[in-house]
Amino acid sequence: MLRRLLDRPIAVTMTTIVLVILGIVSSRLLPISLVPDVDAPYITIQIPAQGISARQLNETVITPLRQQLIQLSQLVDLRSEAREGNGIIRLTFEQGSNIDYLFIEVNEKIDRSVSSLPRDLERPKVIKASATDIPAFYINLTLRDEHPATERDELFPVSEEFSALSRFAAQVITKRIEQLPEVAMVDLSGCVSSELLVLPDETKLRQAGITMNDIEQALKRADVSLGSLTIRDGEYQYNVKFRSAVSGKNDVENIFLKINGRLFRLKELARVIEHPRKRQGMISSDGRSAVSLAVIKQSDARMSKLKEEIQKQLDQFRHDYPDVEFTVTRDQTELLDYSINNLVSNIISGALLACLIILFFMRDIKSPLLVILTIPVTLIVSILVFYLLRISINIISLSGLVLGIGMMVDNSIIVVDNITARWLRGETLKKAVLRGTQEVVAPMLSSILTTCAVFVPLIFINGMAGALFYDQAMAVAITLFVAYGTTITLLPVYYRWWYRNQPTFRPTPWLDRFSFDRITKRYERILVWFFRHRALMWGIYAVSFAGLIFLFTEIDKERLPKMTYSDMLVRIDWNDRISAEENSRRTKALVAAVEEHIDQSTVMAGVQQFVLSHTDETSVTEAVVYLKCHDAADVAPVQRTIRNYIAEHAPEALCSFGVSGNIFDMIFAEREARLTARLRSTSGRAADPEQLQSLIDRIRAALPDQPISPVALQEDILYVARPEQMALYGISYADLITTLRNALNENTLFTITTGDESLPVVIGNNLRDLDDLLGKTFIRSAETEIPVGILMRQTMDTDLKQIVAGAEGDYYPLDLTPSTKDIPAVMATIRRCVADDDRFEVSFSGSYFSNRNMVGQLVGVLIVALLLLFFILAAQFESLVQPWIILSEIVIDLFGALIVLWFFGVSLNLMSMIGLIVVCGIVINDSILKIDTINTLRRQGVSLKHAILEAGQRRLKAIVMTSLTTILAVLPFLARGDMGSDLQFPMSLVIISGMTVGTLVSVFFIPLAYYEIYKPRR
Repeated sequence: MLRRLLDRPIAVTMTTIVLVILGIVSSRLLPISLVPDVDAPYITIQIPAQGISARQLNETVITPLRQQLIQLSQLVDLRSEAREGNGIIRLTFEQGSNIDYLFIEVNEKIDRSVSSLPRDLERPKVIKASATDIPAFYINLTLRDEHPATERDELFPVSEEFSALSRFAAQVITKRIEQLPEVAMVDLSGCVSSELLVLPDETKLRQAGITMNDIEQALKRADVSLGSLTIRDGEYQYNVKFRSAVSGKNDVENIFLKINGRLFRLKELARVIEHPRKRQGMISSDGRSAVSLAVIKQSDARMSKLKEEIQKQLDQFRHDYPDVEFTVTRDQTELLDYSINNLVSNIISGALLACLIILFFMRDIKSPLLVILTIPVTLIVSILVFYLLRISINIISLSGLVLGIGMMVDNSIIVVDNITARWLRGETLKKAVLRGTQEVVAPMLSSILTTCAVFVPLIFINGMAGALFYDQAMAVAITLFVAYGTTITLLPVYYRWWYRNQPTFRPTPWLDRFSFDRITKRYERILVWFFRHRALMWGIYAVSFAGLIFLFTEIDKERLPKMTYSDMLVRIDWNDRISAEENSRRTKALVAAVEEHIDQSTVMAGVQQFVLSHTDETSVTEAVVYLKCHDAADVAPVQRTIRNYIAEHAPEALCSFGVSGNIFDMIFAEREARLTARLRSTSGRAADPEQLQSLIDRIRAALPDQPISPVALQEDILYVARPEQMALYGISYADLITTLRNALNENTLFTITTGDESLPVVIGNNLRDLDDLLGKTFIRSAETEIPVGILMRQTMDTDLKQIVAGAEGDYYPLDLTPSTKDIPAVMATIRRCVADDDRFEVSFSGSYFSNRNMVGQLVGVLIVALLLLFFILAAQFESLVQPWIILSEIVIDLFGALIVLWFFGVSLNLMSMIGLIVVCGIVINDSILKIDTINTLRRQGVSLKHAILEAGQRRLKAIVMTSLTTILAVLPFLARGDMGSDLQFPMSLVIISGMTVGTLVSVFFIPLAYYEIYKPRR
């Protein structure tokens, strides 16, 4: 076949052009995203329960649900959190589970539990997580000239302009953005909704002998919500519809009430006010009240196209609505563009560096040009295969291309060097091209198979890591096989065509002085010296084996490497009984303290209105703050300033920092502390606060070096009814509850719906504080009016602010951050403290265990990869001994890589472990090439020692060149500064160090090992 191709260069060229054109077209159709589109195996259940305490919610709602959900198939973990007013249950399933089916099954479990839940509880919301649920960006809408609220509405001051902005955002902006085909939905939060508040005039009611209950019942009768009737008239049929006469504030004011035989209009007995509803949360952008829109991308849309269309839409909005300011924050497209552009530039840089190496060693300017020709052809055809296999362009697949390029150039170097060597030995050009290519076809295929063998097990890693790095394994395999096809077909054809007019190979004159012969002679002398001191090499091997075990146990282990961010999320729990307004005010003051270091801020104070679970659930007293710093160097100073501010102004508050919510944070983020002590009460219920605090104090005293936060408690005002007084005055509990709801403006009578907007009608009062509730609120009995304060007494109640539970039941999570070395001692200390108190028991969890489990999985993958390598090599060499010679070098290579990781302070994480696995696959390619050459020479009758020396001389240049090109291809990734580069840094560091050590081992250790096995025995 190759002989026919050499005689048909035009046909080869035309075929190549067709494939390149198809690849370019495919590149325009491939979706571009930050990471592969994979199903996240998470389902979240949100439980809105306004007015229910954390303990009551946990016992009456979450526990029955948990007992049902624990029966789900493929469930890996279950965690629930109960707070006052809301609860959440997070379900984690096995990777690869059918989330759509499980979503249905979870809903069925909830439906079965509904009958046992409180009647007035809203049905829990079930949300399945997806990588595409992470918003592409947020758009904050603010008024350019926001006026303060008037004193007209003293109950909840908010400007009329902002109320109008809320309606405008919900009814206009959201709808127009969702019309874009690249947008799946727009999630909204920060809006202000209105309600009609009916404030009865107590004096007029008293004069007319009318009670609040009379007003309430009359208003309920005014709520007309009838169906339609059908009337037949002969052969015709008509629908008769009823329309409610109440459609707004004026209609409510003019409602007729017939009470005690007299006819009134509502406005004669009460004042009707349209004002904003009570807000449990709010948003501000750069200090101004805002409505935030989270833009969710369609799963198959290109991020660049989405950004382009949104920018056009925003430009139009700014032109049409100059009074509204549109601010884009948390832009994932910037992260995508920056990371992918850096990856592409690194690919180009690595390829150019590799070509410089070829130019230097081959001493011919035409040889690098041949390699440069194969690189774009291979990349473009690989993109075509990506499109056929539906693999998107993302950080993971591009990193696979980077690895593939280094190894792809190796194949081209081997073919070019072998052809040139035969040509220099006197063969004709055609024969040198034909035999030089055929001679390395099998070894190169074996090298590709061994490289792919170490990537294939990566897809069997449990969890999201395996699903994500499927793309990397596929990208490397695709690139290598496409490069292999290009190298054995396109490269020989163009080599012959390029040199067809030269009688023999001649180096480029100005490069002729760079000769490799001196290096070859020096290598031979060094190798002979090592033959005489073979004990030194075996000593190095023994030290490497022991050092490998020691470093593997000592190096810190974590999930992902540290990545560079210039923005952050600050999570604050003020740990105080404050309103959403006070929460917002305090958080704005906190942001003002770091204003000089930031470009943009978004404050999400209190409960948010987002439907999807892309934003953390927060209570009224909690806030999430997004801060965009000037650059990454400002992140640490901002965090220090925030900690100092909170320590000075709110020492009881809790504060934590996180990344801004990208897909890697969603999938890989450490959602748990390094070590969590799960303190469980032996009573079977959530722990008693006083007993728990006593235990925590003992643990704090036993671990003085560990920062331990106090137990988060919530103090509530508790009203206890007096049954004897209620019986005396003939007041029922229903009457008392209705009166209290009216007094607190929470008695919704009915809702007016007009278009997309709903307007609740609420009967209320003019209370200012709690003293008014007890002293100025009355209940009408048969004889007189009784103050509510006579029927209730006030006390205080303290309980846990948050109750956490897992599959094993309720527990209190005590989060700790000891160093890895100190964790066993810390665990032993906590066990001793708990053992002294028979009211508690303890178990442990945390990233310390999960990270070790992940590293253990990767070690298992490494073992599987080595077994695959052994079987492939055994089949190639038809020997069970020679594979051991090749694989023995991996011990020294891995030891060298771990020394470099330890020296640079890099942890053993997912990426560095993948780098170790990759090194195992590519570093042995040089040894395969050398042993294959030694075997060939021995079959030709050359003696053992001379065959080893001759093979070393023949393959030294190719080995050094292939190693340098692989190293230089990943060298640009040692520059850090964005998520893509930070993610690749540990893997690049391992590959560079492993290849450097591996090259030395291949040229010195492998010949000695081969000699020790096959030397003549006396």
